[in-house]
Amino acid sequence: MTVRPSIQRVVSCHLLSPARQAGTCLLLFAALVLGALSAPGVRAATAAPAGVNAAPPASAAAPASVPVPVQVGAWVHALSSYQPPKYPRGFAHFDYVNPAAPKGGVLRLGNPDRRSSFDKLNPFTVKGVAPAAVSLFMFESLTYSSQDEPQAMYGLLAEEMFVAPDLSSISFRLHPKARFANGDPVLADDVVYCFQMLTSAQATPAIRAAYAPIEKVVKVDDRTVRFDLRERKVEPLFTAGGLPVFSRKWGQVGGASKKFDEIVGEPPITTGPYLIEKAEMPRRIDLRRNPDYWARDLGVRRGFFNFDRITYRMYKDQAIRREAFKAGEFDIMKEYSARAWARQHAGVKWRDGRIQKTSFETATGQGMQGIDFNLRRPKFQDIRVREAITLAWDFETINRYKSFKRANSLFNNSDFAAVGLPSAEELALLEPFRAELPARVFGPAFVAPRTDTGPNALRANLLRARDLLAEAGWKVAADGKLRNAQGEAFEFEYLEPNQIGRNIEWQRNLEKLGITLTERLVDFALYRRRLETFDFDTITIVEGDFTLPSASDLENLYGSKSADEPGSNNFRGVKSRAVDHLIGVMSRASTLAELRTAARAFDRIVMWNFWQMPELYFNREPASYWNKFGMPKVQASYFSIDTAQGGGPWPLWTWWDKSLDQAATAQPRP
Repeated sequence: MTVRPSIQRVVSCHLLSPARQAGTCLLLFAALVLGALSAPGVRAATAAPAGVNAAPPASAAAPASVPVPVQVGAWVHALSSYQPPKYPRGFAHFDYVNPAAPKGGVLRLGNPDRRSSFDKLNPFTVKGVAPAAVSLFMFESLTYSSQDEPQAMYGLLAEEMFVAPDLSSISFRLHPKARFANGDPVLADDVVYCFQMLTSAQATPAIRAAYAPIEKVVKVDDRTVRFDLRERKVEPLFTAGGLPVFSRKWGQVGGASKKFDEIVGEPPITTGPYLIEKAEMPRRIDLRRNPDYWARDLGVRRGFFNFDRITYRMYKDQAIRREAFKAGEFDIMKEYSARAWARQHAGVKWRDGRIQKTSFETATGQGMQGIDFNLRRPKFQDIRVREAITLAWDFETINRYKSFKRANSLFNNSDFAAVGLPSAEELALLEPFRAELPARVFGPAFVAPRTDTGPNALRANLLRARDLLAEAGWKVAADGKLRNAQGEAFEFEYLEPNQIGRNIEWQRNLEKLGITLTERLVDFALYRRRLETFDFDTITIVEGDFTLPSASDLENLYGSKSADEPGSNNFRGVKSRAVDHLIGVMSRASTLAELRTAARAFDRIVMWNFWQMPELYFNREPASYWNKFGMPKVQASYFSIDTAQGGGPWPLWTWWDKSLDQAATAQPRP
């Protein structure tokens, strides 16, 4: 069994660092309510240092304050939802780094995802493929998201930020030391230019969609910019903080600027810690540390980026990549396949300690990997049919390596998953819709059927499935096929862009019920087009990592308005008044308790409607790595091994060459 990589996820947002890069779209976080409140649900402002000016000019007169879960009305060094920032103004370093880590050595990496080649250095445009190295090590944004807090962003290129009391805007004051690699200061004009380029037709649709909640960016003065928001919600505040900034001079030739989508092979002019040393398209890119990196002594960067050089080599497939890792061609390899993790990450180099193998646990909430039913198809409109098909899926047999956990919620590995019976507060949200909801929504939380509870557990599940299908009007005919009253056979297709043959057990169990499941393999371009037009029966979708459920993302996935919009992420075709209402409640939540209550009620509705067949989740990052690394004593909570997903690649950003520890120890004291 394999966890589907991020290309299967709804939207890739790997460039939007403070937005936690959730697979579905943008902002997925969690938090607690702490600290004094100046009004119910309104965070009290911490006084800014002497000399800091007042609020920036507003785009329009703001109404009286309403309860919001973030600090408003003051210039602050950090912004956090539902709780004060963990780290105070002027903090020395994050807990999950070693501020004394030695600098030096070479970090050798392979392609971390399906990008097996690259043909450009501009990661924002539609055509072509840019290497992961550019996004991870060269571009910086206005803020940086802490990797040990649920939703907190700290000033990076922007030293401070100011949120309007009515959430109509967020302003950023740029750090006076912020410099591009060419020595130019980072100015408000650069920020405005970046926003204009990333929201233009020359940028990818996913990036344009990510910044759609922001109406415009206004230059207040040379060091201050204001983001005016279309949606007065918390999520766009963090989206604004995640804006990657690059120089207006990128792509200029003889003083004349190229169109943004014509900037292809020109090295980006950025503020990040590394520069391109050598790029050999399509297979190799080498980076070197910028000795003049402007932020190296800031608390938000101390202890990060400890290698002098970083090299990437691109491999065409996973089998070749694994063998290259074993041969020592690169240093760290994350594994997606449970079978490969169990069988191929082993051998003499692991036994003698030259290679280490660790499955790192993360605190990141896990969106569901599930097989979505297209409710626009008549055969899937009966809830009994959907439940019957779910009963035929044998997770315990598929999970033979015991690597995964069964998904019983939209919000796995988090406090937002429904548990036990509904609370009184949940019932208050659910009761107005009792007549249109399954009765089980008002009982215990959903638990997927199991097949390991006894020797006949699978048979019992299939018998129950047979009865449900019969109740729905589907019965086995003389030819062994399941047919309805019109004689139509029950057949459906599973659309797959990568590899078929992973549903053999499920197909076999469905055949016992008289159902024919056909797998259809198509290239990714056709797969995407068919999803955009909802031309499928069933598909697998991974809804991504999160720390806080995002009402905006959930609206796109489940909102009635998006069900008939081609290109939306409401793949299932859900139309439910109860769902729409609860998404609204979540978007208006001003405390964590309100958000948690609404999320749990929402979870009960989605899971007990069987709009999808829940598969699995995995809250670990399994990786093998050559035994050359020093590591911080404290592990980050929200991270991935080698991509921007889940909060960012904590190992790549904070580990170091431990041989330099020995060299430092061997140095005589002065």
